[in-house]
Amino acid sequence: MRVLPLLTAALVSAALYLLVFERDSVLAFANAGNPPRQAAATSPATTPEAADASPQTVSVVALHSVARTIDTGLRLRGQTEAIRHVDVRAETGALVISEPRRKGTYVHAGDLLCRLDPGTREAALSEARARLEEAQINQRAASRLRDKGYGSETAAASADAALRAAQAGVDRAEVEISRLEIRAPFAGHLESDTAEIGSLLQPGGLCATVIQLDPILLVGYVPEADITRVRLGASASARLATGQKVDGHVTFLARAADPTTRTFRVDIEASNPDFSIRDGQSADILIDTAGQPAHLLPSSALMLNDAGDLGVRLVVDGDRVRFAPVKLQRDTSEWAYVTGLPEVADVIVVGQEYVT
Repeated sequence: MRVLPLLTAALVSAALYLLVFERDSVLAFANAGNPPRQAAATSPATTPEAADASPQTVSVVALHSVARTIDTGLRLRGQTEAIRHVDVRAETGALVISEPRRKGTYVHAGDLLCRLDPGTREAALSEARARLEEAQINQRAASRLRDKGYGSETAAASADAALRAAQAGVDRAEVEISRLEIRAPFAGHLESDTAEIGSLLQPGGLCATVIQLDPILLVGYVPEADITRVRLGASASARLATGQKVDGHVTFLARAADPTTRTFRVDIEASNPDFSIRDGQSADILIDTAGQPAHLLPSSALMLNDAGDLGVRLVVDGDRVRFAPVKLQRDTSEWAYVTGLPEVADVIVVGQEYVT
């Protein structure tokens, strides 16, 4: 039997037990013969008077910022809107005899949308033209008799009136026939199928809905506090929910506020030659406004006070700190343009969390 390995294992186990479970007793035994040493110097007791005489200070890093003029913008939430959206309706009643055109089709101004059955309208036109010829003959005869002294002025006047009435009858019949062809009032897309063949359209019946998407309108609503910042003709841009960016200019600014929201409608017209922008898409709108002085600061320098106001901490009077509220104009992940500060300001950018 090997006694030495067993003995070594027993000693190691005992040493581990003493160091782990009886550590305090071992340390007390080790220091039993060494009395504690006196401190080299005794620090005086701290009194309130001494604390006021030597206040603690905190080192911070401040940025000496000078305001610069930037182009600011007014951000709105809005949507796209077709510049024209028209329901094309019938002016007379008749059966539809043309094949329908399907929704989504692009049509040009004057393209035929619906053709109606003429019925007896052509016969009515022929009758009106015949009455017109008769009235013309009677009018010429009455004029000759009057000129030769065989006819009265009253008879000639009656013949003239009959001629004008016959001409009006022809005109009405021709207009009625022209209403049998319903055509596109402008170039655009069909938002619905045209009326189905065989259907009966009454006066005011819907033939088709046509929308014009080029140019497109960007519609937003300006709060009354910012209405004076917007002007007609101002440049504007928008980013759609799809990520597409579009540029335009302000073409309309409402004079009357919405009675519910107290906001003013603003229209921005933008080019849309490929019709990629549709009616009713959400848009983040930015309208350019007059430039104003702003400070470019690190985004990390911005903070909230106890009231929840956004601002920065400034160094004033050499070693004093003051909270200054600011208004955010533009920002990125690292930098931000803010307004509301003096033209020259020392803004704490490192250590602002440790000073008040």
